[in-house]
Amino acid sequence: MSLSREPGTATTLRHNPLNAVTATVERITREDGTTYIRKELREPVPRQEIGKPWAASVEPRHWNYWRREVEVYLDDEVRAQLQGTGLVLPGAEVDELAGGAVLYLEDVAGRAGTDFGLEDHAALARAVGRWQARPAVVRPWTSVGFLREYSTTREVPWGLLHDDAAWRQPLVAENWPAGLREGWERVVAQRDELLTIVEQAPRAGCHLDLWVSNAIRRADGEIALLDWAFCGDGAIGEDIGNHIPDAVFDLFWPAERLPELAETCIDSYLEGLREGGWRGEADVVRRSVMASTVKYAWLLPGLLRRASDSSHKAYHQDADSQYLFQQRGLALKFVADWCAEALKG
Repeated sequence: MSLSREPGTATTLRHNPLNAVTATVERITREDGTTYIRKELREPVPRQEIGKPWAASVEPRHWNYWRREVEVYLDDEVRAQLQGTGLVLPGAEVDELAGGAVLYLEDVAGRAGTDFGLEDHAALARAVGRWQARPAVVRPWTSVGFLREYSTTREVPWGLLHDDAAWRQPLVAENWPAGLREGWERVVAQRDELLTIVEQAPRAGCHLDLWVSNAIRRADGEIALLDWAFCGDGAIGEDIGNHIPDAVFDLFWPAERLPELAETCIDSYLEGLREGGWRGEADVVRRSVMASTVKYAWLLPGLLRRASDSSHKAYHQDADSQYLFQQRGLALKFVADWCAEALKG
């Protein structure tokens, strides 16, 4: 695909400001009204990255290797592997720079994942299943060990789980369901066992940041997946285990309908796997999906730390504090119950 890089008016797009890899993401509007996306990536300076939870890396297997997304878009086999699954990579070109790189990306038109209905979520899960039934494309730069590395390298106030005063904060006491404290203490106590369940599950090539903000459904029904910065080896079902609760945590799906979303996505994912020729056991997939939500073990103590703040955000956007804590409380209880079920075997 050839993308015209004519200059135009730049509009800054939302991205995770904690991730040291991404410098800017902008939509460029040319004089004729057409658009493209410009995404600038920074090569890390190691001594400046020490201790940062979203630190970038120059190590190709690291979960946050700074060049990985460049490699994905330049790899014709990765692009071809998605053909016929219902997933596509946006068109892209790359400029290499001293100290980084710039991606020029197709500005995909369609329904944003943040506006997905149940049928759209089902289509995404089914397409991911078709893709992950295929042999993974393995490269020197595909990530290995993402879930454990990502989820255990954060600075987390674990002690707040056992702090009665933290649980008495009004936003917590008034909005979180009964049993959540005990359930989350079990999740954290058995975190290593849950991570091991995921690591011992059948393997697949995974996106590893599958959620609504990284999906756009085009008019033809195909779904463009964005932000491949973490992709690599993962467990079958791990992407679905990320996608389901994350839609609620960032207020793009009502927590009251989380069981419906979960059932639909898991069933659709299994259908996609079968269509792609995978013949494993459905219960193994379901257990992997459930156990992979241990990724969010850090979230509840993080919320306890911020519960007395004067304002709150959901994915870097201002949010109503009462609603945010009520929705996340329900979703956290759902995750705690899932993890308990996964541990039963």
